[in-house]
Amino acid sequence: MSFEELGLSSEVLRAVTEEGYDSPTPIQSAAIPLVLSGRDVMASAQTGTGKTAGFTLPLLQRLSQSERPTRGGKRGPPPVRALILTPTRELAAQIAESVATYGKYLNMRSSVVFGGVSINPQISQLRKGVDILIATPGRLLDHASQNTVDLSRLEILVLDEADRMLDMGFIHDVKRVLALLPEAGQRQNLLFSATFSKEIKQLATRMLNDPQLVEVAAQNATADRIDQQVHFVDKGRKKELLSRMISDEDWRQVLVFTRTKHGANRLAEQLSKDGLAAAAIHGNKSQGARTRALAGFKEGQLRVLVATDIAARGLDIDQLPNVVNFELPNVPEDYVHRIGRTARAGLSGKAVSLVCVDEVKLLRDIEKLIKRELPRIHIEGFEVDPSIKAEPIRKTSKPSPGAGQGRGKRSRDRATGNKPAAAPKSSNSRGGHQRRRGA
Repeated sequence: MSFEELGLSSEVLRAVTEEGYDSPTPIQSAAIPLVLSGRDVMASAQTGTGKTAGFTLPLLQRLSQSERPTRGGKRGPPPVRALILTPTRELAAQIAESVATYGKYLNMRSSVVFGGVSINPQISQLRKGVDILIATPGRLLDHASQNTVDLSRLEILVLDEADRMLDMGFIHDVKRVLALLPEAGQRQNLLFSATFSKEIKQLATRMLNDPQLVEVAAQNATADRIDQQVHFVDKGRKKELLSRMISDEDWRQVLVFTRTKHGANRLAEQLSKDGLAAAAIHGNKSQGARTRALAGFKEGQLRVLVATDIAARGLDIDQLPNVVNFELPNVPEDYVHRIGRTARAGLSGKAVSLVCVDEVKLLRDIEKLIKRELPRIHIEGFEVDPSIKAEPIRKTSKPSPGAGQGRGKRSRDRATGNKPAAAPKSSNSRGGHQRRRGA
């Protein structure tokens, strides 16, 4: 099937073609016609399979084919027509790029708002009028409390990464946002998620109106094209082994996951001392620092990017070849999301997990979830000391539901940092996301 067969307009097709995409992915083939028809959609697919274009392309087309509403004599900002709600800043910025890229031949105005940056430039953009708003929950509620955004005539709502939204404790904020919108039956609703948990289905009942279910891949399945390996190693020798592997195998680009922010900092510092250009991104880093680190990694200036789960969720990196679990996640589902950063859109990749005796149970939980035993690879010189006994792993705390809902200076999108940085500019359609061979 081609993009032309999906019923997309010539303007959208032109933008897609210019990005080098010739055929849609399975989630796009299934979701785009449904969205174009006006149906509510509840969609799930493996990470990296093109969910963003699955809602961005038809959303742009539907808005372009209907008239822009007027203020109707009301004072205040013009009404927003489409809202894309997402859990993290990085993901919001990337979706904004996609909207700009695929809508560059349409008369669409888009903007992105999230915490950690000044709210004033965002207010200025909203006052000028925005057709499509990409937002994180906390900052959107900041704007709502200051009456700088009008959601009363919203036509389309997209909830992206719904599973992560709930994991991060945003459920109460999401419900508050829903209360600001027209009734579910008066708008089109799209829910996209990597998995369908019981909680997600409960949220869908509240948010969606007779939705069409689209589930392309088995829940919690890991990408078939990822070469997954486990290396058992003592905790105290993990840094040494990681440096050795990066150097010996000549990895030019590797994304490394740790459980904690401090652990990410320490590992990045050690790798830098070992002569490997590295940086860390996590919630205590300012938005500016996170943006610079990600840009340096994408451009090849940094060889290693060390990240926590929340900071890395939604990262879309061209042809990322290697992912390393320096520490296994406490939550098995996070393993699937982590390794999904590689082998995106038809490419292959490698995912290596460094496992110490403390993490054996976590490994078993992961293998139970993905329904397969991961191959164990032995590296000479890094034999495990059998005298070392397992110690309990300290659980990393998650934001509690309802936490961080203060407004103004106290309001910060959970786990996304709190130092100001330059706010992203609104766009009339530039930038772009998704990989070759299937947007």
